Amino acid sequence: MAEQTRANVTGGAPSGDLGRRLAARRVQLGLTREEAAARAGMAPSYLAHLEQHPDAAPGRGALLTLAAALQTTVSALTGGDTDLPPGREQAGRAPEFTELSKAECAVLLSSHGVGRIAVPTALGPVIVPVNYTVVDDTIVFRTARGATPSLASGCPVAFEVDRIDDAFSEGWSVLVRGYGRTVTDLAEERRLAEQAYSAPWTGGRRDVWVRIEPYAVTGRRIAA
Repeated sequence: MAEQTRANVTGGAPSGDLGRRLAARRVQLGLTREEAAARAGMAPSYLAHLEQHPDAAPGRGALLTLAAALQTTVSALTGGDTDLPPGREQAGRAPEFTELSKAECAVLLSSHGVGRIAVPTALGPVIVPVNYTVVDDTIVFRTARGATPSLASGCPVAFEVDRIDDAFSEGWSVLVRGYGRTVTDLAEERRLAEQAYSAPWTGGRRDVWVRIEPYAVTGRRIAA
């Protein structure tokens, strides 16, 4: 059902880097193409053209208007910040810092995506990104035997997800502390494979399932 709703919001397959980023940002904000076009003061057909034609080349003015309507930056829409870390903008004038409730943390975690896991190694703690899903209130991910994320098995670990919005100098983070274990039951492996949102981006053989069972979940939000 969630995927069907996402498809309806997207309103057609995006094409090209700009088109994909425009559509992804709209979906993130929960906007239809018509709603986004209205915010930008442009025809929905023109926005559809930008999303669906990889050779579309809007002018700087149109990009600035779209960035403002979608609450982002021109660099983010065009991929100019792909190799830059988030959070490079100055702090907001009057930032509000709040602690997130356990329920709010659960909602943000359950949106799935990419998180960072900190595991102990012989040379000290190491932090690496993993594609994860939340199943039965636990963090699950696939990795390869012997890979760094697999070291979470049998250890207390930390897992973190966040979202940074450079355009507004705001964002949130959720920290999970828990115990990692390798899933060895074949029936459980099959169930996790059916419920996982996506395969690891790294590709290759990733047939080791690791589950993090939380004992503490905390979160923070900074709003401009």
